[in-house]
Amino acid sequence: MSFRPAGFRPAVVRHVAVILFALSNGTVMAQGDKPATAAPASSSHSAAAPAPAGTAAAAPAAAPAEANAALKPGDASAGAGKAAACGACHGMDGNSSDAQYPKLAGQHEDYIVLQLESFKNGKRQNPIMLGMATPLSEQDMHDIGAYFASKASLPGVADDALVQQGQTLFREGDPTRDIPACMACHSIDGRGNPGAVYPQLTSQHAQYIEATLKAWQSGTSWGDEPHAKIMQSIAQKLNAKDISAVSSYIEGLHAVDGGAKPAAAASP
Repeated sequence: MSFRPAGFRPAVVRHVAVILFALSNGTVMAQGDKPATAAPASSSHSAAAPAPAGTAAAAPAAAPAEANAALKPGDASAGAGKAAACGACHGMDGNSSDAQYPKLAGQHEDYIVLQLESFKNGKRQNPIMLGMATPLSEQDMHDIGAYFASKASLPGVADDALVQQGQTLFREGDPTRDIPACMACHSIDGRGNPGAVYPQLTSQHAQYIEATLKAWQSGTSWGDEPHAKIMQSIAQKLNAKDISAVSSYIEGLHAVDGGAKPAAAASP
């Protein structure tokens, strides 16, 4: 699953200006930290001229490597300020109170970065998130991802009437319809797989999960790579009852010390 606001709310528009202002300073500073690239020599004679004593000759070819080396692992402390505007929809700690917006608390850093990049380059279409992601540098994205990854996702509650069907789909799938178990990629407790960039689903709002599955069912995809097509093909095999049941089960799913809790509201 992914994080994507399911709808547009006028109240959120004013926060776009906040993120553009708040992050522009950080972006400018990041750009200012890049090493200056030496100007090309104006002639073959100048290229052959020795460098002044005590100075090192410039090496323009090394600039890309230096720029890549400047990218550091996400810093949750730095991300706290950069993620401030995200709180308008997703909650200051990543636990959104509005079920149309996904919880980001506990989500994997690399997954958040991947989605922000997709919004920025247009692979994922959303006008609000386009405005939010556009001014972000790659370092900003990693810092924001690290911040939300450091937070705990608050547990939700599953509908008792849907737990059995949802648990079966999540843990076993339905081989007769070629539907794989959700836990094959997202783990038995919904924590996902950060190495494979499979997102955490634990405690996610059922409303958001349901809306996202229906979007995939209708043909929405977030890129052309095979990774982006996985959920589209699975969702198209689900019926309305399947979607409601597995979405509710996921909202009630959360991990406890020592293992996964089968269902949050009540075990069947």
